[in-house]
Order: sequence, then C-alpha cells, then structure tokens
Amino acid sequence: MPALDAKDYLLIALAAFAIFYVVRLTAGVRAERAAAPGARVLPDTSGVAIGFISNFFDTLGIGSFATTTAMWRALKKVKDELIPGTLNVGHTPPTIVQAYIFTKLVPVEPMTLILMIAAAVAGAWLGASLVSGWSRRNVQLGMGSALLAAATLMLLAQLKLVPAGGTAIGLEGPKLMVGLVGNFVLGVLMTIGIGLYAPCMILIYLLGMNPLAAFPIMMGSCAFLMPVASSRFIRARRFDLPAALGLLVGGIPAVLIAALIVKSLPLEAVRWLVVIVVVYTAAGMLRSAARESAEAAPARA
Repeated sequence: MPALDAKDYLLIALAAFAIFYVVRLTAGVRAERAAAPGARVLPDTSGVAIGFISNFFDTLGIGSFATTTAMWRALKKVKDELIPGTLNVGHTPPTIVQAYIFTKLVPVEPMTLILMIAAAVAGAWLGASLVSGWSRRNVQLGMGSALLAAATLMLLAQLKLVPAGGTAIGLEGPKLMVGLVGNFVLGVLMTIGIGLYAPCMILIYLLGMNPLAAFPIMMGSCAFLMPVASSRFIRARRFDLPAALGLLVGGIPAVLIAALIVKSLPLEAVRWLVVIVVVYTAAGMLRSAARESAEAAPARA
C-alpha cells in the first residue's frame, strides 16, 4: 500500500469538513421545520437548474457566485439579505467535489496549497461572523460594491491587462506572505457573496505561478472555507433553504460532467457575458440600497 502524501491528508481533512457540513445542514433543516411546521424543505425547481448552470461553468473557471446572484435577482427568487448565506450553503457540496478532482489532477506544492487554504478559511470565519448579522441594506451595499470590484478584475483578465502567470507550482518568502494575505481577504469576501475564483486566479498569475495551479488552490480554499462560513449562516438562519438545496442537487452532477467529460470549452464569449451580467447585478444591488436608504430617511428624521 503506497504511503499517504500531504495531498492525501488534505483530502482526508476535507472529508471531515464535508461531514461537519452535513451535520450542520441537517440541524438547519430541523430548525426550519421546527420554526415553520409544514414549510417547504424540498429543493426549489428553478434552483436545481440554476445550480447546474452555475456549477458547470464554475468548474471550467468562470465562477458561480456572481452568475447565481444574477439569476436569483432576475427571477426574484432569494431575498437580498439571504443571498450571501444561501450562496455559501448551497454551493458547498459541488465545490467539495471540485476540490477532490482538481487536487488530485493538478500539480501544486503541498505546503503552498495548505497555507493558502488555511488563510482563506480564517478569512471566511471572520467574515461570516460579521456578515450573518448585517442588515438588508448593508448586504446590498457590500455585495454591490464587491461585485463591481469582481467585474473589474474579470475585465482586466479579459483585456489581458494582468500577467499571464509563470511556471512555479509553489510560493515562498515574500510572495508566499502576499499570497496568504490575499487569500485571507478573498475568504472574507466569499462571505459577502463574492466568488473567490476570478480574483484568486488573478492573484496566482500576479505571483508568477502556473495558471493551472490556481484550480486546486481556489477550489480547495472554497471547499474548506465554505463549510465554516455555512455553519455560521445556518446557525443565524440567514439563508433560503429550498434555494440552497436546489444549488446542491443541480450542482454536483454539473461538476462531474464538466470536470470528467467536457473538461474544456471556448469560454471567451461566456466570460464577456458574465462581466456584463455582474455589472448589471451590482448596479441593481446598489440601486436597491439607495432606494431603501431614501425610504428610511423620513423615519429616521
């Protein structure tokens, strides 16, 4: 029997995080049933389709949070204040499946991978403790602003205004410290509802790493931080259960199809569409926040 390496131990730890997530989600379902007997606890039908579409492209490197948020807002499916929690809770299982596949397939220096994941988890733990108590307006302002930032990063990547990356599969010294701080901040932003994939990929490029190394780092970071963030949102009951279950049910088969069968697609046009949709969604969030602020002004006076 071959000896286990660092990646194997990392995947064993990920299995423990997955079990933790299942336990917390089960407790959340029970709490929802107790709070509202007879309430719907089945996956939302449109949510299954949204979960499939967003996680299919997520596996190919597009990201799922911005696209899911845009579809939810277009269909008026999830309240704004519940979007960050629902994104984290619903996309956790598909992301764990992604992490298992890409950690095995793509070479990356184990210590860099482990430390980058740990930094993201620490950021998510801090961020979820703050965001789970935010008001609807604060969520709208936070998501709107962060979505604009994410769209800017996507646009820079599309216009080839960021470095194309290098050949390194690991980091050390000052570059490692920059990577850890960067991934910590991205972990915080995940809990606001901003996907980690696009900014993490750009961070990896800027640090001179092989672009493929971004996949196990960004997917591993999300797979470990999302159960932690989800636990806090579940405990605070700041998520939409049917919508989250829809993402879960639709997302897992989408990941398997994209990663093991499709593997790659010409995504240039899709990325431009995502940039446009993200900007539109961000503007809608900020307009909603401004409208609620204006409506609340007479009451405060």
